[in-house]
Amino acid sequence: MVNVEQLKYSINRMSADKVQEAVLELRLDGLVTEGKTPFSKVHFNTCFAEIEALFQRAGYHRPLDVVGYEGLLYALYDPTRWEAVQVLRWLKEFTEAAASRAG
Repeated sequence: MVNVEQLKYSINRMSADKVQEAVLELRLDGLVTEGKTPFSKVHFNTCFAEIEALFQRAGYHRPLDVVGYEGLLYALYDPTRWEAVQVLRWLKEFTEAAASRAG
C-alpha cells in the first residue's frame, strides 16, 4: 500500500506533460474523465491540492473540482462552467451508455 507521502511525492515529481491532454480537454470543454488523466480515485481523495498545483504548472489556472459516480468513474471539471449535478448526470449517462454497449 502506498502512503499519502508517497502519493504526494509522485504527483509533485510528475511531469506537466503527463497532464497536457487533460489540460487541453479542460480548456475546450471544462470537463475531463479519468481516462485522460494519470490519476486514480485514491489520488483525488488524498492529494487534490497537489493535483491542482500540477495543473497550474501545466498552464491551467482556472479552479478545479472533481466528482465521482458510484465509484465507477470520476471527472475533473471547471466549476465556473459546470455545476456538480450536471457533471454527475453526464457521468451517469456515460456509464449507462457504456454498459449498454458492452451488454
